[in-house]
Amino acid sequence: MLQAIGLTKHYQHHIALDNLNMTVKPGEVFCLLGKNGAGKTTTINLFLGFTEATSGEALVNGLVVKPNEPAAKKFIAYIPEIVMLYGNLTCIENLDFFSRLAGFTYTRKELEYFLSSVELQSAAFDRRLAKCTRGMRQKVGIAIALAKNAAALLMDEPTAGLDPKATDEFSALIKGLAAQGKTILMATHDLFNAAEVGTKVGIMRKGVLIHECATANINVNELQKLYLETI
Repeated sequence: MLQAIGLTKHYQHHIALDNLNMTVKPGEVFCLLGKNGAGKTTTINLFLGFTEATSGEALVNGLVVKPNEPAAKKFIAYIPEIVMLYGNLTCIENLDFFSRLAGFTYTRKELEYFLSSVELQSAAFDRRLAKCTRGMRQKVGIAIALAKNAAALLMDEPTAGLDPKATDEFSALIKGLAAQGKTILMATHDLFNAAEVGTKVGIMRKGVLIHECATANINVNELQKLYLETI
């Protein structure tokens, strides 16, 4: 579903991403680890078409991603660190609005189903987003991705700022989405969450993917040691 082939991004004299080769299949959760500036967000932005590669290709479902090219983007949804929704609208109004922008029109019952499927409490459906916790806003963002029928979810620091309970709920939700065959690429600083929800982890440094391994083959202590040795 997601593939990088020799993916490279230069900003003047700075190499943000250097010859990245990676594949994320349906049902996989690939967690990118690394310090700020390691290339994690650049990778996400190239798959989203927010910026153009200097060389190489980012492919979504076999389609080459290019800025302002909608063909590949219909398969993906983006969940940033801070979900940018409308605080004056309720959770269900935000879901309805962004679903319509993507070309989907749902009944109230269908919208409630999407919100319920991400474990948002029904009491929060009609709550203005400005009154919601960060964890609730993340859930609405994921519900929008489901309503758009996105096959791949790209996430940038999705657990940043979440309390332990919200992080645990988020982890369970991600595992459930992967079990449904969704493809998930996540940039994160949270090693423990990466070991918990990821099927694969990659450690980046200065734009290069240094290590890639299956989480089934490494425990969290080994991952932490490898991370510290790498960065």
